Amino acid sequence: MALDEEDLAVLSAHAQDALVPARDFAWLPKERRFALVLSRFDWDGFAKGRRERVIAGLHFDRVSKVSSIGFDRRDPELLLELLAIGFVPDQAPGGSVLLTFSGGAALKLDVECLEAQMQDVGPRWVVDSCPEHKLDDAPDWLAAVDAAGLPPLPPEKG
Repeated sequence: MALDEEDLAVLSAHAQDALVPARDFAWLPKERRFALVLSRFDWDGFAKGRRERVIAGLHFDRVSKVSSIGFDRRDPELLLELLAIGFVPDQAPGGSVLLTFSGGAALKLDVECLEAQMQDVGPRWVVDSCPEHKLDDAPDWLAAVDAAGLPPLPPEKG
């Protein structure tokens, strides 16, 4: 569970390079929850010589608004690669959770406070290669966040 920025950095490291079908996003405004299903690369296993992916569920609670840029959430075939999850504080303890994907796509979740949880829920399978990606230009709203003088996202790990 992630309740602060340090926890979220750990969660982000475990979710880095996850493949996320856009059709598996679920915004539940009445429950104030945003959830997604992802196929995450097991970086801990990679350090031990294994190359595996596992199905995981990730959800954020106390979400008041969800915004997206750089992709069509209604595209049933769209598969995104998650690069990082960050947090930009606003009125404490609230702020915005930023999910950054390759290709300049991103999600912004406005939250009352940081409350996220990820859990492996499905099978594991061996993959042929380790994920690789190149850095893309940041989405326009991230530049706006920087212009407003708020802290930038942490640099990508990899």
